Amino acid sequence: MEENNNQSRYVKLTKDHQTTVQEDIIPGELNQPIDVPQLAVRKCAECRQPLPESYAPPADEPWMTGIFACVEDRESCLTGLFCPCVLFGRNVESLRENTPWTTPCICHAIFVEGGISVAIATVIATSFISGIDPGTTCLICEGLFFTWWMCGIHTGQVRQSLQKKYHLKNSPCNACCVHCCLHWCALCQEHREMKGRLSDNVFSEMTIVNPPPIQEMKSNDEKEIPETSSADNNEHITLEMRAI
Repeated sequence: MEENNNQSRYVKLTKDHQTTVQEDIIPGELNQPIDVPQLAVRKCAECRQPLPESYAPPADEPWMTGIFACVEDRESCLTGLFCPCVLFGRNVESLRENTPWTTPCICHAIFVEGGISVAIATVIATSFISGIDPGTTCLICEGLFFTWWMCGIHTGQVRQSLQKKYHLKNSPCNACCVHCCLHWCALCQEHREMKGRLSDNVFSEMTIVNPPPIQEMKSNDEKEIPETSSADNNEHITLEMRAI
């Protein structure tokens, strides 16, 4: 009886039923993704946390100083003019805490200052030495232009990260173009911007709170000891008075 009941629970499909079932199912229908409204929310690009619907990203702000306002900060102006590699290293160190300033400084000195030195040497050689092939000079110039362009892209990425961190506008144009055309002015502007926003001369007043005095807990036995000693002293005094 139990076997008959178990068999009656299942329906045997004939060939006609199988064809109808196959016709109702569309190929790939069961593998389609399902839209879940609760998961379709905006998330922060940095921390991937969900954002509220009324959230609006902050608008880009203008720079605190202009691209040609190098004289406003004399120290950064002189450093950027005579030692731009040092100024670039300091900017990267202020922007990226885990990066020491020496690493970007050395890279800048090798590619930028080194390229400028090669360009000056090429001009002097072509001017005073007549045996140099013009084709060789052209190849050297092309290599220098390509190196300068690559350095402009790298330093422009540092400027873009600064703009992204403080929500700054492109001033006066794209970051890579600014460094390709106005590299020294861009370094000074970036240093002034970070110096103005992260000034080391401004310290918040700290309130000094003294800790409470240490209180020792004494047991009853320790409290009875001074009482007994004081009683003994009184008895000793009375004895002396009686003797007198």
